[in-house]
Amino acid sequence: MTNLIEPDTAGEHRFPVTNNLSYMYQLYCSYILLFKNTDACADFMSAGILQQGLQMLVRSHYRPVAGWYEVCGDKIESVYDDQTFNDPPFSKQELDIEFDELAKHVNDSNETLLVPDAPAGLISKETRKDLPMFLAKATYLSSNKGMALGVKYHHSLFDGASFWPFMNNWAYVCKTIVDRQGAPSSSDAVDIPFPPVFGFPDLEGTQQEEDVQTPKQFAHPEYELVPPENCFKEFQACGDAMKETKMRIEVAEQHEIRASAKIAGVSFISMLSALLWKEVNRLRLVAKPGVGSERSLYTCTVNPRAALGLPANLCASPVLNSAVTRSVAEIAQFETNDLAVLVNQTIDQCNSSEYMRSSIRFLLAHRAHELDDERNGRMPDKKLMLVYICPAAVKCTVSSSRTFPIYHTNFGFGSPAYVRPPYLPFDGCWRIWPTPESAAGVAPGSAVVKEAPIEIYLTQPEYIDPAESPLIRRFLV
Repeated sequence: MTNLIEPDTAGEHRFPVTNNLSYMYQLYCSYILLFKNTDACADFMSAGILQQGLQMLVRSHYRPVAGWYEVCGDKIESVYDDQTFNDPPFSKQELDIEFDELAKHVNDSNETLLVPDAPAGLISKETRKDLPMFLAKATYLSSNKGMALGVKYHHSLFDGASFWPFMNNWAYVCKTIVDRQGAPSSSDAVDIPFPPVFGFPDLEGTQQEEDVQTPKQFAHPEYELVPPENCFKEFQACGDAMKETKMRIEVAEQHEIRASAKIAGVSFISMLSALLWKEVNRLRLVAKPGVGSERSLYTCTVNPRAALGLPANLCASPVLNSAVTRSVAEIAQFETNDLAVLVNQTIDQCNSSEYMRSSIRFLLAHRAHELDDERNGRMPDKKLMLVYICPAAVKCTVSSSRTFPIYHTNFGFGSPAYVRPPYLPFDGCWRIWPTPESAAGVAPGSAVVKEAPIEIYLTQPEYIDPAESPLIRRFLV
């Protein structure tokens, strides 16, 4: 547990948010939480308490969130003043619609209606105090049968693993205000269940090679150095129109996949990835037979804390990537167990500090080239300061949030009825997501991961029909 802290001595304070590698995080992430007023509470999710709790949390525990950005050479700092906090914007609205219609807006990821507006996210010297680090928007129903809480955070300050504890802490402070029938003063002790974690580490400090041996450099197909004129927004969507497919894998179906994984000697995620990667390639090959010889790229995002010896409570994770590539036709024809082994080997290599350091060296070198290009005006159309463009006919980029305490975000009126991840219109984006059942009977902060259904959000070109795959069709929602 972490106690509220008293402000430091009056004046300006600085917190190192991100180093040169982490410029890739200059964008916002958004989520929508749907709550149902099951007990018909008159004071259900009070906007005043939500705003009061948020302000109290950031001022006492997450003061960099109540600051502003400043570019300091090749690094970024959060600057805050304990007398003039830049509190997170909070807005509210009321809609005269039914709960089921609100739930549909959440399920459809209607960010225009339910999520607060924010600038592009690019940190520059011109946007010092204009760039909020966290925003919230509360949408209430005239019937008081439910509400939606849309939130948006700047990715340079949080990753998913540190953001959801922030949300749980916000909910906890709000419950404390209700229990005490008023906001505690700063001198009152108020515990929060999760230690505050924010900002990214200086990865250059991890580049301490063992002895004097020549450090090993791996191939990194997950990244590609491209000419400045070809650098556009990170994860730039291709020319095809995209659509999102939602899948749900029940516990019994997970048992089947785990049984296959055990036979192959791989992890559940490796087997699941192999099954879907193969099917996506097969569908793409059926739709466009000419892509058989082109590249198919499987990329997984990894948390290198353990490999780099970084404590979990130090900062947000400097997520890196690992990938494997083959031709589209090869992946479509692979035996599933053999493909699962290939995926498993790709994920396992990320547990090697040698591989992680190789990846960091590669990215830092890339960043040095980009800085030189920027300073000499060779990147006029660049939208973000670090990109990794991976041209491929089929891309499968997998990230998993299923172990985050998403459904433990209880403001005093129960867990969310549903939490919607953002719609990402990028070819091959897979998001593995928990379901409401994952929190039932599990104490907040518990290390226990309950066996529960999981969801997968998969983005593919519109000309691909996932229902044509018998395997995918059984999971479609």
